[in-house]
Amino acid sequence: MPANPTRGPLTERVFAVLNRDPLDAPNQARTDLLVAGVVGVLGAALAVGVPGAGPALDALGWAMFAAITACLIWRRRHPVGVLLVMVVLVATYHALDYSHAATTPATMVALYTLAVTGPPLRAALLGSCVVCVTLTVMLLINTDRGIEMLRTSGWIVAVLVIGMDVRVYRKYIAAVVERAERAERDREKEAARRVAEERLRIARDLHDLLAHSITLIGVQTSVASHVLDVDPERLDRAAIAQALDGISDTCREARSELRTTLEVLRTAGTAEGDDGNWAGALPDLAALSGLVEAARTGGAETELSVRTEGVRVPPVAEAAAYRIVQESLTNAVRHAGPAPRVQVQVETRA
Repeated sequence: MPANPTRGPLTERVFAVLNRDPLDAPNQARTDLLVAGVVGVLGAALAVGVPGAGPALDALGWAMFAAITACLIWRRRHPVGVLLVMVVLVATYHALDYSHAATTPATMVALYTLAVTGPPLRAALLGSCVVCVTLTVMLLINTDRGIEMLRTSGWIVAVLVIGMDVRVYRKYIAAVVERAERAERDREKEAARRVAEERLRIARDLHDLLAHSITLIGVQTSVASHVLDVDPERLDRAAIAQALDGISDTCREARSELRTTLEVLRTAGTAEGDDGNWAGALPDLAALSGLVEAARTGGAETELSVRTEGVRVPPVAEAAAYRIVQESLTNAVRHAGPAPRVQVQVETRA
């Protein structure tokens, strides 16, 4: 989860521990060893400091208490096995009527671990078994203590409910993080798709631009060369000048369009809020007259008719029409022979 600037470092660490799956936490062995040590110290303090909790522990009692506490070292990796072993040890411990309060912290930690690492049904069933076994042993040993244990068994239920609630909360956080990551991946894929589409469009535009311009320059150069070869002594200066002017105009228009396209490429990755729709960089229907003039300088008799009828045409559609006319004129000048006649008609309808 992203850091919240309104939280302090300690709060962030607490939330990180709450949100993290205990089976994926780092330093698991060290943490479980530390927990077992803290629980052992707390249980020993209860065994020594709580009056009326049962007879004082002898060597066997301390050995059993140490074994119960040591089980917590494996609580994360084998929660069910640890709880079952602890139930047997705790039942024997209470049957020998040692200090009953001393094992309470270890039992609560084992129950919480069971609830937070497994399905709720498993935790509920095993928790019920623990309560039944504990009550049975206490009632057999001392009826009064068994009744007191029955009154305080709500703590066991509370620990199980807290563990299951924490598990549900972690599942919810994991689902939210997974959805956020998936949405981020989808956004990245969509951005990559848009970039690929725009690159393809620009590649097509560059191809159409260069093919059209180079074809016209080639035709006009051939005209000038033909004039020079037919009758060098009677040089038609006007025809040569017209051909050279056409070449110059074509180069100038090609350079202008190429510069515009390159500017789009340079600014595409840095523009804020860029959605890939650069209407200002796209040719429109008004630019068709330039294509017709270029075709005329290439020797084609060209007529242009544009009828929009007041219909607003999207910039992308205008650019597509421009490229279609450009490619058509290029093919006509290149393949239709000398002095072809071309009629260009562009109409828009609602």
